[in-house]
Amino acid sequence: MSEPQPGLRNPLAAVRGAGAGALVTEALVLLLAIAPLARVGGVQRGPAIGLVVALAVAAGMLAGLLRHPWAWWAGLAVPLGLLAGGLLHWSLGVLGVVFALLWAYMLNVRRAILANRPS
Repeated sequence: MSEPQPGLRNPLAAVRGAGAGALVTEALVLLLAIAPLARVGGVQRGPAIGLVVALAVAAGMLAGLLRHPWAWWAGLAVPLGLLAGGLLHWSLGVLGVVFALLWAYMLNVRRAILANRPS
């Protein structure tokens, strides 16, 4: 009997699953941020909550579109939108930095796995 080959059976599916997991996590965190924003959002709470809801919906939709290469780059819209939302409330800027680091890591994992997959 031959020994099993190391590595992923389907690297594309593994990378898509990891990316979708990151985006779904971002969407859940954003939805959980609505309640604190409603209490401490200040005068800009309405636009801040609207931005959070829109970005949560976008993250959820992009999670299902990761089979398309452009969707990986479109995933940057969530942290970039949050960074811009830092003008509405500082906490959105902090989330933007955290999500940007997470998405940069996911793009790096995708690049590394797809570069090493067998032809």
